[in-house]
Formats: sequence, C-alpha cells, structure tokens
Amino acid sequence: MACFAKFLLLLLLSISFYINSSLAARNLIQTTNTEFLRTSCTKTTYPKLCYSSLAVHATTFQTSPKLLANTALGVTLSSAKSTSAMMSNLAHSQGINPRAAAAMGDCIDELSDSVDKIGRSISEMSNTKESDFQLMINNVQTWVSAALTDESTCSDGFTGNAIDGNVKNSVREQVVNIAHLTSNALSLINNYASLHG
Repeated sequence: MACFAKFLLLLLLSISFYINSSLAARNLIQTTNTEFLRTSCTKTTYPKLCYSSLAVHATTFQTSPKLLANTALGVTLSSAKSTSAMMSNLAHSQGINPRAAAAMGDCIDELSDSVDKIGRSISEMSNTKESDFQLMINNVQTWVSAALTDESTCSDGFTGNAIDGNVKNSVREQVVNIAHLTSNALSLINNYASLHG
C-alpha cells in the first residue's frame, strides 16, 4: 500500500508540475504576443487605438507582422461594415432631414468602396505567393490608402450646420474611428513590407 501511495503522490506531483509549466508557458507566450503588439503599435499614428483594438486578437497573430497587418485589416473591415449598416438604418429612420439623409447616402457609398478595398487587401495578403510579394504589397498599400481617402471623403460630408448636431457627431465619430483603424492598418502593412525587404 505504501508503494501505491508513493506512486500516487509522484503522479499528482507530475500532473501539478505539468499544469504549472503549461500555465507558465501560456503566460509567457501571451506576454510575448502583447509585447510584440505594443511595440508594433508604437509605429502607428494612433498607438492606443491600435493596441486596444488588436489586443484581444493577440493569439491570432502571435509575433507575425503579416498576420498582425491582416488582423488589423479584419478589425477595420468589421468596423466599416457595422458602421455602414448603422448609417443605412439611420438614413431611413423618421426625422432625418433630406440633407442628412443625402450625406449619409453618399457616405454609405464611400464606406462600401472602402469595405471592398479592404476586403480585397485581406484576400490579397492571404493568398499571395512569396514570389509575388512586391506586387501584392503595392496593391494592398494602394487599396488601403484609397479606402482611407474614401473614409475621409465620407467624414467631410458631415461638415457644416445643415445636419443635426447629434446625428452628425455620432456618425462622424464612427467614421473617424474607421479612418484611424485604417491608418493604423496601413502603418502595420508598411512595417511588414519594410521587414520583408
């Protein structure tokens, strides 16, 4: 019976050691991933937004500049789609004056173009072979820059006093946030490109 107790004690110690080692390794990996993100975000225009929008995805990109850039594009795409849907609902709601509805319609068109360009960028980065890297990165940089222009154009449509202040401020804030996310994604893409070359 004493042998069995020793065996059981050794087994429990081994299991405990394994669990503690696994947890320590997981914590180390998580720390490495978040430090990689924090360092990468310092190279963006909006580092706090960069970190806050991407920290929950740290296990997705780990320490890969390519996956980080692609994740940033995915977060931007998701935000642009949800803002576009919110604006579409708002534009068709009661009490929106015709000028505001028209500005939102134009903005929705701009965001639709932006969504298309960001979506193409994600696809391009995911499917490109190493030999086509320079063509791919040029395309992605061009499309993401154009998406940023679309978002700025959308935001500009909400200047002036003819649009209700609450609607204007709410929509403009959402669009500016998308533009900041896009700017950060472009910075991360440029960083990935510089590391690759």
